[in-house]
Amino acid sequence: MPVQDSSPRPAPGAPGAAKCPPPSRLQVLQQAWSALPRAALGNLVAKLLIVALGLSITVLVARQGPKVQGAFALFVAVESALLTLFSGLGLWLARQMSQQAAALPSPALPMLRGVLRAAVGLGLVASVVLLGIAWWADTLPYSQLWLLALGAPFLLLVPTATGLWLGEGRMWPINLAQVAAPASVLLGLSGAMWLLDGSQRSTPMVVLVLTAWVSGKSLVAVVTAFRALRDAGHRDQAEVSASRLQADRVWPQWWAQWPFVATIGLTNVISLLNYRASLFLVERFHGLSTAGTYSVAVTVAELLWLLSSSVTVSAYSKIGHPDVKVAASMTVQAVRINVLATVAAAPVLLGLAWWALPWVMGEAYAASLWPLAALLPGVAAYAAASSLSAFYTNHLGRPQLSGMIAGLSLAVSFVLGLLLVPGLGALGAGIASSLGYTLAIGAAYGVFLRHAGLPVKALWTPALTRVA
Repeated sequence: MPVQDSSPRPAPGAPGAAKCPPPSRLQVLQQAWSALPRAALGNLVAKLLIVALGLSITVLVARQGPKVQGAFALFVAVESALLTLFSGLGLWLARQMSQQAAALPSPALPMLRGVLRAAVGLGLVASVVLLGIAWWADTLPYSQLWLLALGAPFLLLVPTATGLWLGEGRMWPINLAQVAAPASVLLGLSGAMWLLDGSQRSTPMVVLVLTAWVSGKSLVAVVTAFRALRDAGHRDQAEVSASRLQADRVWPQWWAQWPFVATIGLTNVISLLNYRASLFLVERFHGLSTAGTYSVAVTVAELLWLLSSSVTVSAYSKIGHPDVKVAASMTVQAVRINVLATVAAAPVLLGLAWWALPWVMGEAYAASLWPLAALLPGVAAYAAASSLSAFYTNHLGRPQLSGMIAGLSLAVSFVLGLLLVPGLGALGAGIASSLGYTLAIGAAYGVFLRHAGLPVKALWTPALTRVA
C-alpha cells in the first residue's frame, strides 16, 4: 500500500487550515482501489479463468441430470472438508514467509519439505477413513468415496505448497496452479462424457465424473509440489545470510506450531460447513435431485466472492504485517472494495442467471432461481469475511476468531434450516443461509474494529486508516 503523508496538519479552525469537503462515495471507492496491490488484477484474471472452467464443469455435469449433479456436489463438499481440515499447513508456511521481511530469513526449503511430508502423511490417514466410509455406505456419493481415498495423499499438496508463494506475495505461480486444476478436470470430464455418450444410467456416469475430478486434481497437485520445492531451493541459495543454526531450528519450530495449524484446520472446516451444511440438509429432507438443483444456486451465488477472494489473496502478505496500523489499513481497504463490488454485482448476477440457467442447463434448474435470489443478499454481505479472516489469522495469529464467526453463521443457518427446509425445501435453505451470513458478518466487523483499535466509521472514512 502506498505510504501516506503523516506531516502535521493545521487543526480545524486554526490559521492555514483548509476546509476540505468530505470525500464522496465514489472518491472513497477510488482511494480504496488505488491502495490495493496491483497483483489483485492478475489474480482477478486468473479467478475469471477459474470461474469459466468451473462453470463449464458444472454445465457438463448438470446436464447429465440433477441426480448426477447432486452426487457430484456432495462429493466435492466432502473433498473440500478434507482440504480445509489440513489447510493450516500452507497458511502456517505463508505466515512464516510474510513475517520475515524485517528479520533474518529462515531457510524455506526445510520448512516446505516438512509441511509437504506432513500433508502426505495426513492424506494417508484420511484415505483410511474414506475407505471405511465407502465400504460402509450404500448410497451415492458416499459409496464412491474410495476414489477420493486414492487421491487424498496428493490433493493436500496444492494448498500446502502454495503457502510458500502466498507468504511471499507471488501471485503468478498460485494463479497457475489454481487454473491448471479445473483445466485438467475439464479435459478429463470431456473424455468421460464421450465414453458414456447416450448412456441413461446415472451410476456409471457418476463414477467417471468423480474419477476425472480426482485424477485431474491429483496430477496438478504433484506438479505444483515439485515447482514449489524448486522455488524454495532457489530462494535459499539467494539468502546467503541464513545460518545453519536457523536451519537446524526449523524442525522444532515446526512441531511447536501444531496447535496453530490444527486451529486453522478446525476453523476452516467450520467455515466450510457454514457454506455447505444447507446442501446436506436439502439432500436429507428432499433427496439427491433437489440437492443437485440447490447446489447450482449455491455455485452461482458464490460467484460474488470472485473479486473478494482475489483482493484478499493479493493483499494477504500486507494484511499479515506486524504493525497493526498497516495491517488494519489494508484490511479496511479490502473490505470496502469487496462489499461495494458484490452489492453492485448481485442484481446483475441474478438477472443473468434468471435468463441463462434454464437455457444452458435445462428446465429442471429453473427450480434453483428463487433459492439463488434468497442467497444473494447474505452472500454479498459475507464478501468481507475473507479479508477479516486474513487479519485474524495472518496478523493476529488467532484463527479461532474466524472459527467463532463462522460458527455463529453455521449455528444460525443450521437451526433456521432445520425449521425451514422440511417445508420450503431449497428456498428455505437459501433464506436460512443468507440470514446466517448477514448476522455473522456484523459480529465479524465488531471483532475486527476492537482488535484494530478503530471506530465504526473507519469503514467509510479513509482518513482514519491512513498510515505513515
